[in-house]
Amino acid sequence: MTASTQTTETATETSAKSKASLSFLFQLWPYLKRYKSLMVGAAIALVFTSGLTLALGQGVRLVIDQGILAQSVGALNQTLMLSMVLVVFMAAGTFVRFFLVTWLGERIAADLRNDVFTHLVHMHPSYFEENRSGEIMSRLTTDTTLLQSIIGSSLSFALRSSLTVFGGTIMLLITNLKLSALVILGVPAILAPMLWMGRRVRALSRRSQDTVADVGSYAGEIIRQIKTVQSYHREAFEREAFKREVDNALEVARQRIWQRSILMSVVILLAFSAIAVMIWVGGYDVMTGQMTGGELAAFVFYAVMVAFGIAGVSEVYGEIQRAAGATERLLEILAEPSLIISPATAKTADTQTTEHLQLDEVVFCYPSRPDEPALRGLTATIKRGETVALVGPSGAGKSTLFELLLRFYDPQQGSIRLLGTDIKELTLADVRRQMALVPQQPVLFSQNVWHNIRYGRPDASDEEVIAAAKAANAYEFIQALPQGFDSDLGESGVRLSGGQKQRLVIARAILNNPAILLLDEATSALDAESEHQVQKALEQLMQNRTTLIIAHRLATVQSADRILVMEQGRVIAEGRHEVLIEQSPLYRRLAQLQFGDSMAAPMSNAVGDESLT
Repeated sequence: MTASTQTTETATETSAKSKASLSFLFQLWPYLKRYKSLMVGAAIALVFTSGLTLALGQGVRLVIDQGILAQSVGALNQTLMLSMVLVVFMAAGTFVRFFLVTWLGERIAADLRNDVFTHLVHMHPSYFEENRSGEIMSRLTTDTTLLQSIIGSSLSFALRSSLTVFGGTIMLLITNLKLSALVILGVPAILAPMLWMGRRVRALSRRSQDTVADVGSYAGEIIRQIKTVQSYHREAFEREAFKREVDNALEVARQRIWQRSILMSVVILLAFSAIAVMIWVGGYDVMTGQMTGGELAAFVFYAVMVAFGIAGVSEVYGEIQRAAGATERLLEILAEPSLIISPATAKTADTQTTEHLQLDEVVFCYPSRPDEPALRGLTATIKRGETVALVGPSGAGKSTLFELLLRFYDPQQGSIRLLGTDIKELTLADVRRQMALVPQQPVLFSQNVWHNIRYGRPDASDEEVIAAAKAANAYEFIQALPQGFDSDLGESGVRLSGGQKQRLVIARAILNNPAILLLDEATSALDAESEHQVQKALEQLMQNRTTLIIAHRLATVQSADRILVMEQGRVIAEGRHEVLIEQSPLYRRLAQLQFGDSMAAPMSNAVGDESLT
């Protein structure tokens, strides 16, 4: 079953359980109540303009009965002047209502967008493994924009139309009971298709939003990997695949538009058919003297108002259904709990202990692979100021260990202690403030050099940033950029080479000045000369700091105090290079793969050999 099919079925099931169309307002009440003054002002303006609209009907009656039929020019002038005054006040009230309601929609959308983003940046990483980034971005942008448009426009129009229908119905009853009965008899015939077809529109609206998210997600992935697409000549394939995604979204949109079009046409047909019958009966009563022409004109005025009000409600009914779907999708994110949180009552680490990190029988499985342990009873102790290298084949659990130390995940069994305290009992900020990670794949932001180096220490001075860049052997190439430190690096630093990206990330770690350095093959992307210079900077930075190094190249671990050899999520041997060559068959085999029969040669001569992975 395809992802889009699963999404469609899930959307259908969700919509089947949905509440009434306006229930999203109750769900949004925590946001609406922040702006009670705006809502009160908009409500007053709404009632005021609706009342003036209804008063115009009586103005029409007076113009016809006292002016035109009575053939009185003075009365005609007075009633028309009164009607114009009502129109002026109605225009002013409409201005106030439109401004307040539109601003209310903007404020709620902004608040909701901020809350969703704030919640997302605190979510555990496995959430982003299970949910596509394109769909999340669609909720954060498209759904909030849709909600703003509907609250600020469509909902206001629907409320005004509903109030017009209510007030117009009352005026119909006051004007003529006989004709009102005919109108009231037609109301159920109009509401029935609205309620029945409205549910179908809501389901299709949810499906439409999900398929649009699928389109955005697919396009985003292809754009991010455009070099791979082009290098394999897959442009034609991706074009057709994207077209299928667009066509799928288009088909769902066509079904939604079809249902809304039928709904609108049926409502208008029934409403104006009822008006036609009413006019025929009213015209007969005028001709027989049972009512005046002005009363009939006023009644027709109110009947048309009611008809247009019902038509207006039916027209925006589908949009309100879409708002309900968008609200559900956004609140689903806000309701999703993060699996990694700070404790309610945090402890303080013992800064005097000599054991910086302790891992005790740690067992961990990634949420996406619950039956395949990445770490199996891992036990290790790292003392303060010690430099420890982690070596082993791919999949041994080295990078996983770093992710657990940063508490991106929690182990299913065992414990990890930082300065003698379980990291689950420390705040996330206290744990992560102690560490700086230099990953194998450098991560940069689409801003300038200042921002990227200063990311871990926003309060760092320009001089400190420049010093960190020099220490990471990055200063010269930064100065050669078009605007130097002010140069924009493009998305993910696309305007830099791999080695330049890595040196900026190293500069960021140097500036952060952490107690624990996590180096995930930090120099792997550098040429031999740059690696030599950056290695010297790292050696100076590593002094009096606890450092863990993931080393694929054994040549990079010669200065480590200890080497931990990992295999299948366990530490199977530890010691220095000379000891492990003699005592660890796995380490000896890895060394043979890199150095051949020259394992006894000085390690420094091996710089630049191929990595294990």
